[in-house]
Amino acid sequence: MNIIWLGHGSFRIEIEDQVVLIDPWLNGNPMMPEDSHGAATQGATHILVTHGHFDHITDVVEISKSTGAPVSGMYELAQYLAAGGAVEGAAYNIGGTIPLGANVTAAMVPAMHSSSTMEGDKPLAMGRETGFILRGEGHTVYISGDTGIMADMDWIGDFYKPDIGILSAGGFYTMGMAEAAYAAKRYFNFKTVIPCHYRTFDALEQSAKVLADGLPGVDVIEPEVLEPIRL
Repeated sequence: MNIIWLGHGSFRIEIEDQVVLIDPWLNGNPMMPEDSHGAATQGATHILVTHGHFDHITDVVEISKSTGAPVSGMYELAQYLAAGGAVEGAAYNIGGTIPLGANVTAAMVPAMHSSSTMEGDKPLAMGRETGFILRGEGHTVYISGDTGIMADMDWIGDFYKPDIGILSAGGFYTMGMAEAAYAAKRYFNFKTVIPCHYRTFDALEQSAKVLADGLPGVDVIEPEVLEPIRL
């Protein structure tokens, strides 16, 4: 399995025979070189969206159109994107699990954030913010989405038992590094943790040292854009 950071909260996950894009934000993403957009999305088979903020869905419709990858996520958000021209995937809800190909599944789990998009000059609610549990190749990956610490992490960790955590950890809009370390230690038993939603803007944390220091015995990997993490 290859986990490839596209900057901010965006990922390309190559798992089994699937290429799953998580919240792919390319245009306007300060960490994503313009000449790498094609490499980031090439061969995509599915797109999963966690919530409706611009830095997570701005490019989803165009990427879906160009790759043919269906878009799945929270009911209201997935329907909104399909109505805008995205290839229709699963408009499902928290607690549901969908297949991605024959050997990969994506369960939707809660997050604690907000979810809206702008319709003209007015915000439009996009249902609940979410995370995902991705399973395949003998791994269970918890993708937190944008979130703060929440009690739901207790049952998510206990029920799904993820060995890999992709955690929003930049602070200001989400957990910071200290909070992410606390949540990982209290609620999960990760072997590997990959921070995200950081380094993009000045308001966000720029290093994962606090996270790594707070999780002795866990492999905390600071990702680099477009460099595969092989697990």
